[in-house]
Amino acid sequence: MPRTRNPYPTEFREQMVALVRTGRSVESLAREYEPCAATIHGWVRQAAANDGDDPSSLTSEERDELRHLRREVKQLRQERDILSKAAAWFAQNDVTSRRSSSS
Repeated sequence: MPRTRNPYPTEFREQMVALVRTGRSVESLAREYEPCAATIHGWVRQAAANDGDDPSSLTSEERDELRHLRREVKQLRQERDILSKAAAWFAQNDVTSRRSSSS
């Protein structure tokens, strides 16, 4: 079964981050609620990046844009490869047709 990208609602993640920021430990939240400590740590790091507190990390918008651009680059490379093969095929057929028409 495919795993969903974010099984926890945004409001829940924001509440966990807020609790960590008020001083609750990530480990106690992990024991009390379902997400593991690593998941909550990730939410806290991402919230810090989104708030501008961690300039070395990408914001959610930047991550989305990067994902979109990578998809676009992949598609453009595929299209380029197809066009390159088509151009080679047409060039080869053009040479072959000139040989047969000149004899």
